[in-house]
Amino acid sequence: MTILSIGKCTYDIICPVDEYPVEGTKYLLNSNVECGGGTASNIAYLLGKWGETSYIAGVIGSDDYATKITKEFQQALVKTDYLETAYNTATPISILIVNKKKATRTRFDVVSASQPGLKKTDYAIKPDLIFTDGKDYAAAVNALNKFPNAISIIDAGTVDRDMLELCKYVKYIVCSKYFAETVTNLKIDYDNSNSLVNVYKKLKNRYPNNNIIITLENMGAMYTINNEIKIMPGIKTEVVDPSGAGDIFRGTFAYCLVNNFDIEKAITYSNIAAGLSVGKIGIRTSIPTIKEVISYYNKKFNIVTPIEEKKEEVKPANLLPDIPDASSVIIPEYKKDVNTDFVIGNKTVSSVGESNVQQ
Repeated sequence: MTILSIGKCTYDIICPVDEYPVEGTKYLLNSNVECGGGTASNIAYLLGKWGETSYIAGVIGSDDYATKITKEFQQALVKTDYLETAYNTATPISILIVNKKKATRTRFDVVSASQPGLKKTDYAIKPDLIFTDGKDYAAAVNALNKFPNAISIIDAGTVDRDMLELCKYVKYIVCSKYFAETVTNLKIDYDNSNSLVNVYKKLKNRYPNNNIIITLENMGAMYTINNEIKIMPGIKTEVVDPSGAGDIFRGTFAYCLVNNFDIEKAITYSNIAAGLSVGKIGIRTSIPTIKEVISYYNKKFNIVTPIEEKKEEVKPANLLPDIPDASSVIIPEYKKDVNTDFVIGNKTVSSVGESNVQQ
């Protein structure tokens, strides 16, 4: 299958430390991990490593980091036909400090204030799936317009007007807990199931025609099937570095969709891949093989012999609105939505207004 990933290309420098640095002190690092980065780039890289025909569409600078990024893509068999070079801009850099003691990471992004977007959108391919990180609105809109029958996924992490608008036009919104809480102005409390329901319902009200998956860090992912809200738990592993878990979840999800997995199996695979990744330092260096993911899945569900996947036709999202021309679109401001009811188990949960939701 052919996948087109559109978005930001960066170069990551990952520094593992025993504890977070104290201001004004000096540290000596015995090792670090360097590799290409950026969500769309990481998805393209994972899909190339897993044997799919993977294309990356993004912008890099004219420097040594760009050379390393391109070489790394080629080693993973990622097609770089639509990787553009901006000669007057440096390649963005991300510096990640990983606290090994607390298994947390702190990220610093070094990006030019005038970071250019893609200029060429005449694709000679016909992708089965389009993935966008929402960082290049015009490029994403152009691709979605050109290939309306492709499966489409957006990584909704940041909250801005471009991202909120782009979410309307994709089939699948895979968003972070932060995005869901910010857009709904509600907080998730893992000890209060109603808070999870309220956030999901309100986000679904804003995007009623989209499939929404909310990643819940090590708790798994929340989604709906047959209008029933569900949570697929994550797997329990020792966490060393959580840096790449989100990207690996999304890359695995794209892999599963393009191979016609049903939504629950796709999320299960994605949780497994993300869970296996956090035991290693780095992002691309922590991507498990597809064989490792399948092996874990088969062991978890006591499958002795792998079962042949049932291939089903992927139908286009007929309910999504027409995608506007990127050069003339006026992005609306955020407006509150009207809640609807959802079914959880055998019970119907009435809509809950923002004023009486437990924060």
